[in-house]
Amino acid sequence: MRVGDVSTTNYVDTFIAVAPDSRALAATEPPLGKAPSIARRTFERIRHAPYRFTSDDVIFGVWADRNDVPETEREAARAQFFSKGQPCLRCSDLPKKYGWGVHCDALGRVALVAVESEAYAAFARGEGVAKVVPAMRSAR
Repeated sequence: MRVGDVSTTNYVDTFIAVAPDSRALAATEPPLGKAPSIARRTFERIRHAPYRFTSDDVIFGVWADRNDVPETEREAARAQFFSKGQPCLRCSDLPKKYGWGVHCDALGRVALVAVESEAYAAFARGEGVAKVVPAMRSAR
């Protein structure tokens, strides 16, 4: 989605439900591995600070960390990063593979919601959110 000259991945007052073709019956943490995957880094960033970051903050932060962008260069790098479209959290393995819904509050800040939880069921029914969207399917 574009806002002026800048693209954004932010959703507002929206719940991103687990993908329709996901096999996840319960939310699981992405594996650690030798080098943390994008899913693991995204999971850690949101899990440790629910409703602190927007999707843009999370996606750029993960990219910047993976690419060793120095803190002093992040503002310019972020402008460049969002000068073209970026995949949003609907494309993330968290709701596609690992069983995590993503709640985006009225300010666009995100939190993870386990697929087996009561909160997930309520959000998936549209309770407390303006819109419910599914994560992208893994298969076509």
